[in-house]
Amino acid sequence: MIAVERTSLETTAPDAPPSAEIGCYATSLTLDQHNDAAILEIIRGHWSAIENGTHYRRDLTLGEDACRTTARQGAAVLASLRNLAIGVYELERERGRTQVDTLKSWCQQQTFSTVWPILQR
Repeated sequence: MIAVERTSLETTAPDAPPSAEIGCYATSLTLDQHNDAAILEIIRGHWSAIENGTHYRRDLTLGEDACRTTARQGAAVLASLRNLAIGVYELERERGRTQVDTLKSWCQQQTFSTVWPILQR
């Protein structure tokens, strides 16, 4: 188990004091395998991949952060639908069935009648 202390600044309230957070991570790594700096780099790399990968696409393309759904179940359903849209787009792109080069452009072209046959394959 690894505990990492982080300091966060609220960008929307610049006068607010920084808050301290502790993140806990479970790992099979030992200090014999990696030193503290290497483990921190692994953690940063993990979160960087998440933020620059799926979360970035869900927010930039599908406006996830702008969504103001407050019900937990509703937010979970919307996240699932966003993931489904990304997955279907990636499958179509991988299989060469779309020439559209961005998820946003692809989403703008879709209707239920164009996506349903894709899901049936």
